[in-house]
Amino acid sequence: MQDIEPFYNWSGYYSAAQDERSPFYGTEYSEFEYTNTVYNYYIHPQWDQFGSNTLYLKILFAEYERGFAIIELIGEWNDALYNDIMFLKRDVIESMLGEGINKFILIGENVLNFHGSDDCYYEEWFQEVEDGWIAFVNFREHVAKEMNRFNLDYYTISGGELSELNWRNFLPQELFKKIDGIIRHRLVS
Repeated sequence: MQDIEPFYNWSGYYSAAQDERSPFYGTEYSEFEYTNTVYNYYIHPQWDQFGSNTLYLKILFAEYERGFAIIELIGEWNDALYNDIMFLKRDVIESMLGEGINKFILIGENVLNFHGSDDCYYEEWFQEVEDGWIAFVNFREHVAKEMNRFNLDYYTISGGELSELNWRNFLPQELFKKIDGIIRHRLVS
């Protein structure tokens, strides 16, 4: 796991550590000091910690004018033991909502497991995005099934084309446009 880095090809377009509106503004990273772990395995130091013991993230891109953010995740999403959604919602999402972000693209191919609890924070998040949305992209099949078992599909958009999207082939604005188009198509159908 220590070799899995957050997607870095967009780092020339955006850096959360340099974005004054980002919850990770001013964060300094080490390339050599590994401190965070998932399952006692060290993860790459470029991932951001937000309060969870098992789930980490990287804001890959945020565009305030169009109100969207792309966030990559790694680890175990555990609401049952650690209430990860509470930390994600309170420490990251609320800050972004306050800056006008209301469309969230969460990339979950490195989320290894999901352990659900209640859906209160997801419902709250869904209500707060108003005209926006929350899209789950490339979550593993067993993780997506477990999330749906806890009715998260009431509040998020996932599955279909979003399950196998080759997102790395896009620039951030192109990825947003692609996902926004998928979502608009689903809403019309």
